[in-house]
Amino acid sequence: MKRFGLLLLTLLLGFATDAAVAQHRAPDFSSQRIVDLSYAFDASTVYWPTAETFHLEKDFEGKTEKGYYYSAYRYSAAEHGGTHIDAPVHFAEGRNPVDEIPLDQLIGPGIVVDVTKQCDKNPDYLVSESDFKNWERLHGKIAAGTIVLLRTGFGKFYPDRKKYLGTDQRGAGAVPNLHFPGLHPNAARWLTQNRKIKAIGLDTASIDYGQSTLFESHRTLFAKDIPALENVANLEKLPVTGFSVIALPMKIKGGSGGPLRIIAIIPRSK
Repeated sequence: MKRFGLLLLTLLLGFATDAAVAQHRAPDFSSQRIVDLSYAFDASTVYWPTAETFHLEKDFEGKTEKGYYYSAYRYSAAEHGGTHIDAPVHFAEGRNPVDEIPLDQLIGPGIVVDVTKQCDKNPDYLVSESDFKNWERLHGKIAAGTIVLLRTGFGKFYPDRKKYLGTDQRGAGAVPNLHFPGLHPNAARWLTQNRKIKAIGLDTASIDYGQSTLFESHRTLFAKDIPALENVANLEKLPVTGFSVIALPMKIKGGSGGPLRIIAIIPRSK
């Protein structure tokens, strides 16, 4: 019995030591700042003209009969709206749905490719292969495992649908009137063939520009299981390089996408 007691004490001391070590090794964010790259979901959230918008309904809010405060709500919305992720299965049969995208693919070093000047002159601007090559001339080759964020500047218009989408109309008849920048299909092909990125995102409603009818950039990226992050907020608050991205979507089983909470972690020296 005495030997058992000694063994138990040894195990408990071991667990305590492991816990102390784990606590000591826990991430310390005091030397870093965290930028929220997500828009809140509410009645103003931007959705595709044909998609169901966000609805929040109250089940209960206030004091209960026993005297304590309680609130509970229910919501409904399309998968694709507000800050959200497009899973590869959205445009590529047999590719990853949102719940099967590896977590490692949603966490990694980030870069910002800034094309705001081009988009100021042309709301239908397509981010080109040349834009990436020009970026690389200044900052070096896009490293394997990077999460690429395209800053078009259209985030400044959110959630004004007329300015952000090109139209504030709803329904199928509004789709031909969409005008906002996106990724050129040739640039999508160049990225998938020449660089090994984890994901790509931007501050517009779609990785394909508003006037697209074939959605070739979606199809090219998703065929390689590269997800797209859309309606990303606050890209103007990020440096060009030297930060990390964590992009965690709602885990909808079999989903083609879903609401996304995405953050950037930046050293305070940046």
